[in-house]
Amino acid sequence: MIELLATLSEWVKPYQSQIAVAIVTTLLVIYGDVINKQIKRWLKPYHFMVRTVIFVLVCTFGYSMLVIALAPLVTEILKQIPWPYLPLGVLAMAIVLGYLADKRRYI
Repeated sequence: MIELLATLSEWVKPYQSQIAVAIVTTLLVIYGDVINKQIKRWLKPYHFMVRTVIFVLVCTFGYSMLVIALAPLVTEILKQIPWPYLPLGVLAMAIVLGYLADKRRYI
């Protein structure tokens, strides 16, 4: 069993940063509506054009900056998982993301 996990770890290890980006973007998909609703509340008193420009900027640059900022942190978390258990850790994160998506009724 350890040999299988070691082989899978060698396959997964080069893709840790891509896996981290996938995790962060999935979290943004799951919780993006919460962020958008909060931004909408903050911008409610402003003129339509101001609200639109700020919302577009937040959606284009804000979310991108979140991915750029958080992906390295998630990569470091992945690197902290002992290498034979890396595939199990990635699988566990995928299951947690699926649970969160189901809890928010995205699945």
